[in-house]
Amino acid sequence: MAITDMTIKDMAGALAEKEFSAVEAAQAHLSRIDALNPQLGAYLNITGGPALAAAEASDKRRGAGAIKGPLDGIPMALKDIICTKGVKTTCASRILENYLPPYNATCWQHLEDAGALLLGKLNMDEFAMGSSTETGAFGVCHNPFDLEYVPGGSSGV
Repeated sequence: MAITDMTIKDMAGALAEKEFSAVEAAQAHLSRIDALNPQLGAYLNITGGPALAAAEASDKRRGAGAIKGPLDGIPMALKDIICTKGVKTTCASRILENYLPPYNATCWQHLEDAGALLLGKLNMDEFAMGSSTETGAFGVCHNPFDLEYVPGGSSGV
């Protein structure tokens, strides 16, 4: 099974068994994002450098037997309405086009404290006010199974 097809549970087990590293997991996901995002428009902001740095730190903790828990080294993305300190959070609106939050939303802080890696911020309807992901200021998000269909939901992915 490809790393990018794994569930969080399966990936956590594979990381624990050292089938691959957190860096390899992050790289696999970033490569897939690079390949598919131009067609899909799923990511508004890709945080590859910080994700890889966090993955390296996770691998060091794992090597020292000091992992933070089952999410340590797991790559994930956040809807672009979730504040992430120092990472652009636009809510898919031109009004917030250059907004860099000075704090993390509690949900992301808990995930980051658990060792999760942020791959980037996901496209959505502007301010999450919609149901098709067609009204974001930075482009439409397409359904990965059929580009002619909308992915649905306020965040689309």
